[in-house]
Amino acid sequence: MSLTMFFKNKPAIIATSTICGPKESQGNLAKYIETKLLDDTFGEKTYEKAECKMLSFVIEKAVENAKLNLNEIDCLISGDLLNQIISSSFSARKLDVPYLGVYNACSTMSESLLLSAVMVDGGYVKNVACATGSHFSTAERQYRYPLELGSVRPPQAQWTVTGAGCSIVSSKGGLLPRITTATVGKVTDFGVTDANNMGAAMAPAAFRTLVNHFEDTNRNPDYYDLILTGDLGALGSRLLKKLCDDKGINIDKNHVDCGEMIYNIDEKEYQGGSGAGCSAVVFNSYVYKRLLKRKFNKVLFIATGALLSTLSTQQGETIPSIAHAVSIENGVKDD
Repeated sequence: MSLTMFFKNKPAIIATSTICGPKESQGNLAKYIETKLLDDTFGEKTYEKAECKMLSFVIEKAVENAKLNLNEIDCLISGDLLNQIISSSFSARKLDVPYLGVYNACSTMSESLLLSAVMVDGGYVKNVACATGSHFSTAERQYRYPLELGSVRPPQAQWTVTGAGCSIVSSKGGLLPRITTATVGKVTDFGVTDANNMGAAMAPAAFRTLVNHFEDTNRNPDYYDLILTGDLGALGSRLLKKLCDDKGINIDKNHVDCGEMIYNIDEKEYQGGSGAGCSAVVFNSYVYKRLLKRKFNKVLFIATGALLSTLSTQQGETIPSIAHAVSIENGVKDD
């Protein structure tokens, strides 16, 4: 059994905002990123404080871009990778708006969009801010090794994005891009135990959600201009295509992964980008702007998350993963 929702009122994404660290600001999508930092501490004493500051900054900026005031935001839905999602919770403390803290690791951006669409479509709220972010230095020392150790990265590794993104989902929006359907993912575990190999861990979850979405909507890959996963990286993207091919589904011509897009991939990044900020930055910068210009008209956004923790990794547990799919389309308006 799967769960796909069709939104009658088609909530609109009326504005976005993104912020990135120095490394990301020199990558493939640099010209689409709204705020580029020259210092990944963002003027703070710790990387954790910098991550929190980035998140609250991008939320406020998205609200401003939507020409709204904070008191017009009915709810903030946000999550991050730090223990007890403290970047999101501390941002909510500062912003003083109704807050739902969520955690689905790197799939948090699509989960937030999905939940906001349910709330707006149902008429319970008018405007929701959906946000998430990550920071290379905070994630690295929480999930892997102390930064001072200077550990050698294995070739299957990805580079956690230092960045954050926010979407404002609203009941109004004219012909702006709208959320039309959403498929809730299922936790999927293929037995991967390597905390560096996120692509292999998450690709089966993306595949499962993709298949469920096509079956529930009676659509095929050709329906979409872009099928955007994030963040499988180069290896995970190839694994997803192989899984799809084995089932007779060809996504080669319109699939791309956020992790492959964000950096100028070389030996330093290996498989590309990762982290909750990866798909949040790519979707809310490059993809959203292409939607506004009608370069894309139908996008299926499938952010992926590895639901591991430092504790589960230390105990030798396998890595359960999840992916949620959200359809964003042009050419629709209020019924």
